[in-house]
Amino acid sequence: MKVRPLHDRILIKRVEEKETIKGGIIIPDTAKEKPQEGIVEAVGNGKILENGTKLTLEVKEGDHILFGKYSGAEIKIEGEEYLILREDEVLGILAESAKTSKASK
Repeated sequence: MKVRPLHDRILIKRVEEKETIKGGIIIPDTAKEKPQEGIVEAVGNGKILENGTKLTLEVKEGDHILFGKYSGAEIKIEGEEYLILREDEVLGILAESAKTSKASK
């Protein structure tokens, strides 16, 4: 099933963090915080301003983004968990160099 968000909303797939070990103790999934990073899966057509013009979104499909801990609405599509939020809830877009340096650590 393909989902296209409306207006200034975006569909995000959370990036799962690796299992963290602190002091030799494995933290169970139930105690882990949800990641605040995600990959943009789909974007809406744009925000409609009061004067009727359409403002295109700055984020695009495939962008790696940061968002607030309690942002958006969680949904399930075909067993997969996604998040739908407005573009103004996006805190930032991770640059390519930041993604590759983080992956190499």
